[in-house]
Amino acid sequence: MADEAGARALSEQYFAERPRVRSHPRLLRFLYRGELLTFVVDQGVFSGRGLDPGTALLIENLTIGRSDRVLDLGCGWGAVGVAAAKAARDGRVVLTEVNRRAARLAEGNVERNGLLNAEVRVGAFFEPIASDAFDVVAANPPYRLGRAHVLRILTEAPDHVRPGGRFVLVGKGSLGIRFYQDWLEAHWPGPVEVLARGSGYRVLEARRRSR
Repeated sequence: MADEAGARALSEQYFAERPRVRSHPRLLRFLYRGELLTFVVDQGVFSGRGLDPGTALLIENLTIGRSDRVLDLGCGWGAVGVAAAKAARDGRVVLTEVNRRAARLAEGNVERNGLLNAEVRVGAFFEPIASDAFDVVAANPPYRLGRAHVLRILTEAPDHVRPGGRFVLVGKGSLGIRFYQDWLEAHWPGPVEVLARGSGYRVLEARRRSR
């Protein structure tokens, strides 16, 4: 029963449209490029107690140009997307999320940090963006949902990265990031490199060749 409850909680964090876990919001702040960002986080969403180390490593190593168009895929409460919008002040950031509680949190956190260049769209995987393409797509994929879900993201990602653009993802060794690195190196239409390592995590960057 405990295993079933744990699996259900994980499913709700990652992929339930309407999590059943009771809401218990809390305030969180962290520094990004010398600026203090403010967030409200909650239970029933991924990393509902605070900034997880994988996402922190991703943010730390994510290079965003001032005019970039950026996608935060599966944004949770919006840590990556808010940081990206701060960096891409003349660009545009889209945050997508299937969990409606997380999407509401992300919308509030975009407003809380005074951002006018970011929007949240509700839906799974790349569905909310149709055929849009971006300079940077950033993701901390739902590894615990299984390999098929992660491979779907990796397979569809090239269609949403502009020529010369980048797909940047973070993952943990215990959740198979080496397998996904090998898969990208075999299938991605361009070079793949490890941007950073830390606490068992890797940040990978897959770049699309310019035409």
